[in-house]
Amino acid sequence: MAYSLHAALAGNPNSGKSTVFNALTGSRQHVGNYPGITVEKKDGVAKLADKTVHITDLPGAYSLTAYSQEELVARKVLVEERPDVVINILDAGALSRNLYLTVQLLEMGVPLVLGLNMLDELPAKGISIDIKRLGALLKTPTIGTVARNKEGLDELLTSACEVAVKYKGQAWNPITISYGNDLDPVIEEMTALITQNNFLTTKYPARWTAIKYLEADEEILSAGRAENPEVAGKLEELYEKVARHLKTTLDTYPEAVIADYRYGFISSIVRNGVVTQRDELARRASLSDKIDTVLTNTFVGPLIMIGIVYLIYKLTFLLGEAPLGYLEDFFAWLGEAVGNSLGEGVLSSLLVDGVIGGVGAVLGFAPLIMVIFILVAILEDSGYMARMAYMLDRIFRYFGLHGNTVMPFIISGGIAGGCAVPGVMATRTLRSPKEKLASILTAPLFACGAKLPVFLLICAVFFPEHADMVMFMITISAWILALLVAKLLRSTVLRGESTPFVMELPPYRMPTFKGVLLHMWERTWAYIRKAGTIILAVTIIIWAGLSYPELPQDIIDTYDTQRKQIETQLPDADEASLEEALADVDNEQALAALRNSYAGRLGVTLEPISEYAGFNWRVNLALIGGFAAKEVVVSTLGTAYSLGDVDPEEAESLQNQIKADSSWNIATGISFIIFVLIYAPCFPTLAVIKQESASWGWMIFATVFNTVLAFLLAVAAYQILYRVLVL
Repeated sequence: MAYSLHAALAGNPNSGKSTVFNALTGSRQHVGNYPGITVEKKDGVAKLADKTVHITDLPGAYSLTAYSQEELVARKVLVEERPDVVINILDAGALSRNLYLTVQLLEMGVPLVLGLNMLDELPAKGISIDIKRLGALLKTPTIGTVARNKEGLDELLTSACEVAVKYKGQAWNPITISYGNDLDPVIEEMTALITQNNFLTTKYPARWTAIKYLEADEEILSAGRAENPEVAGKLEELYEKVARHLKTTLDTYPEAVIADYRYGFISSIVRNGVVTQRDELARRASLSDKIDTVLTNTFVGPLIMIGIVYLIYKLTFLLGEAPLGYLEDFFAWLGEAVGNSLGEGVLSSLLVDGVIGGVGAVLGFAPLIMVIFILVAILEDSGYMARMAYMLDRIFRYFGLHGNTVMPFIISGGIAGGCAVPGVMATRTLRSPKEKLASILTAPLFACGAKLPVFLLICAVFFPEHADMVMFMITISAWILALLVAKLLRSTVLRGESTPFVMELPPYRMPTFKGVLLHMWERTWAYIRKAGTIILAVTIIIWAGLSYPELPQDIIDTYDTQRKQIETQLPDADEASLEEALADVDNEQALAALRNSYAGRLGVTLEPISEYAGFNWRVNLALIGGFAAKEVVVSTLGTAYSLGDVDPEEAESLQNQIKADSSWNIATGISFIIFVLIYAPCFPTLAVIKQESASWGWMIFATVFNTVLAFLLAVAAYQILYRVLVL
């Protein structure tokens, strides 16, 4: 007889759970999203003799307390789909932390099998684990595995099937853990009340529900109020009573006590002959711990971190300057070659001014982007990025943010070259909705990879000798601004307490050459791909907007008349003087054509307002294009200035064209940097903000608030700096 079983795969992030899932299901898997949310859903099928096992890979979770979307989803799948067995994958090298989820699964009563993974890493740490004793103490089948080598996985699946068949159709059997004299009586009273009234008992064990009430679990509280407001009210009164008692006597709260007793239970298991460590290694601190005594030191650590960030920019310009020059020369040559080959006409203008002038301006910065991505990949792969998050948490609490906000900020461009889209998505791990919203709204304020070409361009024009220092200051300014905006939001529209921060620091690892190159190439290719798709499309649209409508014929005739007059009035002038006079008329006509175009008219219309920040109509066009994607700012400037250059053979780089434009000065450059850093997130980021906040209102708020703030700060900077540095 063939069996069809349903197994759920649970475990902490980085426990090897996904490796187990891939090894068990192979190509027989489907990836999608859970309905209505962005958390990834993976389903697969494994075969074992006459059994077909449908496996659901639950999102990585540290607990079932619904601190994050992932943890909430994991719990819902267990409760609503009620799998026949749960395979809990644990990192053997971090057993105590991983067992916290195990204890909660046991308290829920699910049929459980443990997979003790990464056993091959234990000898180097001087650790040994008695797997049979661990299974006996927890009364749960426990199998040792090395997932990446597929060791123990057949035995794990076999054990899971045996448990599933044994308990299929039976009621779940939760374990009971004591939570001390203060909470145990309350739990018993709550459990009795829940049982007597069949309160949520169709979904959850009664004692488990009582514990969730003491943990102030919002989802359970909401479900309880909907199920039976009277019983829910009594349970909440019991919670309030014991919470007041704990606050008065121990200055703590029920959730903290529950966590303490769970870890106490885990400690009693681990120390009961389960884990042993060689004495010499137990006494000797690991290399990671020794390094951390310096790199995470309260005073020295932040200074080292700032130095590392500055070094990133120093190396970026040192290593990327030469290839940057070569690429600029290449695109200048390419534009000249295409222009000479095609001659004048619409197609020539489209290719030379639109595609090469626009997209080429963005791709020209690829060498600098690649260097930054390499350096950031080294920090990530070495484990230092996690140390940055740990150190910055000390600061974040003051500004009303959770320590885990550090990672969304870093991903968004907290060092350089990130992207706000995954940065905003990374806020899912935050427990508090208000902390999550504050993080979502401030993540786009960093120097993401899309903004880097803009900043690199301005640095090359106005700060060629100090570009690395300016880029470093932009990064520091972005952090300061994000924290100040977060403080403003958390003190007004998102007022509320910050939640505690817990983070495990991974051991330091030597980055592999292959790994660093892969990370660099993935990000650089995404940058290049965007230049070839989104930026190309927007650039062509902007080129069309700058090219049409053409000047009226009567105005064209006026310029033709001026040329004839020059040729008549200067018949004996030397050839150079005559060509210069005619070129002045040609450039004047080209500029008039630009201002007459649809895009030019829009830029000119905004100029009376934008001039307070030092922006001319060409800059206005670039900033409008930047609403779609920030790289478009550079490509639009490249297109606008290329169309103003009437002789392809004398085309200059965008840097030189900006230098030659009298409307630009150092105050304009700084104002421009400020505005681009802050103003409205790009379209993809706005879409993710709407998705993660589940609100059109917050998406609109991010657009309007950021743009208004950007303009006000840009105006202030320009007006002050113009008087100090220019006048």
